[in-house]
Amino acid sequence: MEKTLHCKVSGRVHGVAFRYFVLGEATRLNLTGYVRNLPGGQLEIKAQGQDQALDKFLESVRLGPPLARVDQVETAWPSEEQRFEQFEIRR
Repeated sequence: MEKTLHCKVSGRVHGVAFRYFVLGEATRLNLTGYVRNLPGGQLEIKAQGQDQALDKFLESVRLGPPLARVDQVETAWPSEEQRFEQFEIRR
């Protein structure tokens, strides 16, 4: 079943290639959506795909890339969302 995951990631997530890490993981798991930096120092992610792929993706996000430090990942599973064609980095 296809679902949507919405995350806000806090910690050392800006300037450490986190968005590119997320893009790579989403592409590897065949997910669509986006990742972007938020002004307050957080990272926002919306990802759509199959349950199992989203679970693996969330595990990767909680670890982050080598230079990052993930302090908190807030998650939500919204029921109605727009559909994305690909996964992209938004500015």
